[in-house]
Amino acid sequence: MSEWVKLTAADGVALDAYVVRPQGEPKGALVIVQEIFGVNKQIQHDTEQWAADGFLCIAPAMFDRIEPGVSLNYDEAGMARAYSFIPKLDMDKATLDVDAAVQWLRGETSTNVGVVGYCFGGTVAWLSSTRLKVEAAVGYYGGNIANFVTETPQVPVMLHFGKQDAHIPAEAIDTIQTAHPEVPIFLYDDAGHAFNRSEDPKAYVADAARLAKSRSLLFFEQHLVF
Repeated sequence: MSEWVKLTAADGVALDAYVVRPQGEPKGALVIVQEIFGVNKQIQHDTEQWAADGFLCIAPAMFDRIEPGVSLNYDEAGMARAYSFIPKLDMDKATLDVDAAVQWLRGETSTNVGVVGYCFGGTVAWLSSTRLKVEAAVGYYGGNIANFVTETPQVPVMLHFGKQDAHIPAEAIDTIQTAHPEVPIFLYDDAGHAFNRSEDPKAYVADAARLAKSRSLLFFEQHLVF
């Protein structure tokens, strides 16, 4: 069952969020953090899939701070608009939005709460592990994580990267691993950036996506479910 709810961040900013409830009692709760394309069809699909795995899920519309209702396709026009948002992103405010989603989840369930994010959301997931009170985090191809390696995760974190990612150099991944050898980092040989993006055949790599999902699911079941 899906619905849209309204969140209010700690600084008073209101934003929408897409919620999907699992069948039966949730075994855990997850904040799903978007790419730079908004809470589009892909992020809604990912939220639905995590809910099908038994988690109460919420995907906050992080770009409501910039422009309400952003939901972009992966075509040329969508890419151009998505990239126009990058200079306007504020990671401090992004973590406020995730925290608003975390607090909403805690008001709905007594289970543990995790964060999973993709691209922009992958970096936000990392910052959620270092700055927010959550129980676990998973980041997919977070291109700016290397810029925040001086921050130390307070909870278990897992990271996924495509080995053929043209946007994230191998040196950046090495920087993360060197700074945080305790963090499991998985590289997928035949995958590039956004390999989990099933709505985008140019990026999607099914085998890598399935393997990353199975690892992430096991990880969340280990750290959120009790």
